[in-house]
Order: sequence, then structure tokens, then C-alpha cells
Amino acid sequence: MKFYKYQGAGNDFIMLNNFNNELSTINLSQKIVAFLCDRRFGIGADGLIVLEKHEKADFLMRYYNSDGCESTMCGNGGRCIAAFAKHIGVVNETALKTTFYAIDGLHEAEYFPNQKNRIKLKMTDVNQIEIGEGYCYLNTGSPHYVKFTDVADLIDVEAEGKKIRYNSRFEKTGTNVNFAKVTENEIIIRTYERGVENETLACGTGAVATAIASNIYYNSNFHFYNLSAKGGNLKVSFEKIDSQQIKNIWLEGDAKFVFEGEIKENQLVELL
Repeated sequence: MKFYKYQGAGNDFIMLNNFNNELSTINLSQKIVAFLCDRRFGIGADGLIVLEKHEKADFLMRYYNSDGCESTMCGNGGRCIAAFAKHIGVVNETALKTTFYAIDGLHEAEYFPNQKNRIKLKMTDVNQIEIGEGYCYLNTGSPHYVKFTDVADLIDVEAEGKKIRYNSRFEKTGTNVNFAKVTENEIIIRTYERGVENETLACGTGAVATAIASNIYYNSNFHFYNLSAKGGNLKVSFEKIDSQQIKNIWLEGDAKFVFEGEIKENQLVELL
């Protein structure tokens, strides 16, 4: 079974091509996906993405967290699969746009002709935002708790993130937790991801959630944000209808091929 490795702002993914049902004999059980994503015994990644055929779009994106569970939308993964689709020929080499379905619906992606690693991804609309003391909670394809702090660059993300992710409200279904320091020129963001259960170098849906939350919480007129994550920089733009409705949301950043390889089927059979 051939695999490919991609990363977007340090958020890394194992990519599998199942466009022609070539993986139909492989049981991608939770145990196998977790093994492949393991950084010591497997390939190592924040998640695994399978590209499949879809009747109404160029392809379908199926996303698994590193714990092996199929999960909700992943923004950086969405940008990476758009790059991957062009790499394997599902999308024409000269195309400037593509469309695909993910668990949260239809997405558009745009390619930059003069920057081959640059991908711009349209995200789903946001229709409900909870505003509390020092935080916002919203769903940008995945649920995100955004906590505002002046020490985002110093905080113990794993320890503080777990306190929120496993509190009585979120323990059952989980939530991603973002710590955001909003400055005049950028937002410094650190993210604890459910399913990974640790800090990741970046999170696309988290960047989108944090940009929108910053706009709403601080009652800002900005509609374009630069975000600095540990793994790289991301850009988010959107149209604010009101304090509860955000549309035309775009996530932009690099999506880069890292390497490719093969997994022997007998290695996976031993895990079944």
C-alpha cells in the first residue's frame, strides 16, 4: 500500500489514494490508523486522510485523527489533500480550482499559479458563536474553544488544554482548545487538538475559529487576519454578516509534499 506524507504549517498527514477503490481490501480499523500515525512505531502524523471518488465533486476527503477515529473537518488537511489531488492527477496539473466533499459538506480550493505550494481553502459558514468571559466557542467544521491570553507563547498547552477538553462540559464529545494572543499585526495561536490529545504545530479550523472569535470578542472591523502558529503562518479572511453569522470564510497557507513510501500488507494483517 503506497502512502504519501504532506504537511501544512507543520500539521502533518498520511495520504492514501483510494480514488479507484484500490484500498478496498485493507481494513482501516482504528488500531491500524493509530499504528500508522504513531511517531515511534509507524509513519508518524497528526492524522490520516483518504482520498476517494465522489459523484458531485472532484473527490471526497475522509479524515482520521491520530488516535485512529474518523473525525470532523481538518482545515490544514483540506489544503493538503487539494495539493495531493493535483500530485496524483485527480486534479489537472494546470487547474486553478478544485472542489471536494468532506464530513462537513462541500469545499472549494484554489491554487496559486506562481506559488505551487500555496493553497486557499473555503470553509463552511459559521452560524452560532458563544461569547463568554475571556473566551469564545464555535464550530468551524470542528468544535473550537478559543481562550484569549497575553501569555499564549508561554502557556503549557498540553496541561491547560486538557483542563478544558476534559471538563464536565466537553469530556464526552471533546473540543479543540486554542490559546490566542491578539496583537496589532497578528494573532499568536497555540492549539490543543482532541484526537491527538496534545499540542499540534498548527490547526486550520482552529486558525479560522480564532480569527473569527477575535473579531467578535473585540468587536473589530477587521476581516483579514495573519496567524502565527508554531509550525508556520496562516491567513484567514471572511465576511461578517452579524455577531452570529460569518460567511465566505477562506483559509490560506502552504501545503507541502514531504515524502512517499510503501507499507507492507503483512505488517497490517498482523494488527487485525
